[in-house]
Amino acid sequence: MKRVAAVLGLAIVAAIVRSHLRIQDALVHVAPELRSPILPYVATPLTANKLGAFRLIFKFRTKPGSEVSVTQHCVGESSVRALLFTPFQRDTPSPAVLWIHGGGYVVGTPEFEAAGTGRLVSDLGVVAVSPDYRLAPEHPYPAGLDDCMTTLRWMLSHATDLGIDAGRVAVIGASAGGGLAAAVAQRCHDEGIALRAQVLVYPMLDDRCALRGDHGRQGRFAWTPESNTFGWTAYLGRAPRMSDAPEYAAPARRVDVSGLAPAWVGVGELDVFHDEDVDYAERLREAGVPCELVTVPGMYHGADGIKSKAPSMREFRASLLEHLRTHLLADG
Repeated sequence: MKRVAAVLGLAIVAAIVRSHLRIQDALVHVAPELRSPILPYVATPLTANKLGAFRLIFKFRTKPGSEVSVTQHCVGESSVRALLFTPFQRDTPSPAVLWIHGGGYVVGTPEFEAAGTGRLVSDLGVVAVSPDYRLAPEHPYPAGLDDCMTTLRWMLSHATDLGIDAGRVAVIGASAGGGLAAAVAQRCHDEGIALRAQVLVYPMLDDRCALRGDHGRQGRFAWTPESNTFGWTAYLGRAPRMSDAPEYAAPARRVDVSGLAPAWVGVGELDVFHDEDVDYAERLREAGVPCELVTVPGMYHGADGIKSKAPSMREFRASLLEHLRTHLLADG
């Protein structure tokens, strides 16, 4: 019995050591200013058996700030719950953004990202609406995208009541929110809805990424290849495959990207989405779409949230804001 206990103990110690060494190996490639004691805790993959725990974490409510009011609405015939963020200081009618929260298509709430939404609203003097769209796997594609489009149409049809300028609307999102923002931009183009800009923060664009066997240094923190496979499988309602995906589900698969709204795409070089994001931005440029691409050495997925005060992350956000000032706040 003692021998069995000793063997189990050694196995546990060995597992801990291996895990520690893997993290230390990955940390070497992270930019020094972006390193954090919490990184080992965000290296855990999101899988089906951990979904409940992750959803509890993402129910945490952040504060939008003292310069912003927040009200809740049920929008559209499907009664999508959405939060309306309005700055106390603004011109009327004011520009507006559809803010789509992230979470791999499987977790997340508008309340979890309220601090970031509120900061953008107060910095730019714009109104933001953030839908609590339906999540996979309970609600696979196209449920989440449909909820985002429903919210956008509500914004436009109630522009006068909301005090917003329907001619100056943009869409923004990070991670899966960025993927949905890209899909919204594509649908808006196809359905004749004018958008001033799209802001895609390390967006989740291509289900084929889940089929890659070797990601090298990418995807070690916050959103891993294993998480990516689970997220895409849940969202699509089946495992990803090279042959096809439903239209708009994986925005990177779109062949003709001409005519889309001016884009800002930002991603870290250690992000599992790096290659697909850079490729999408380059294709937008080749198609004649104004596109600002920002890549950050040593940046992992979500680093702007973990180390927001780092100089590189301040520059990352400043570039995003400048894109919105140029394309959203300008008259005409």
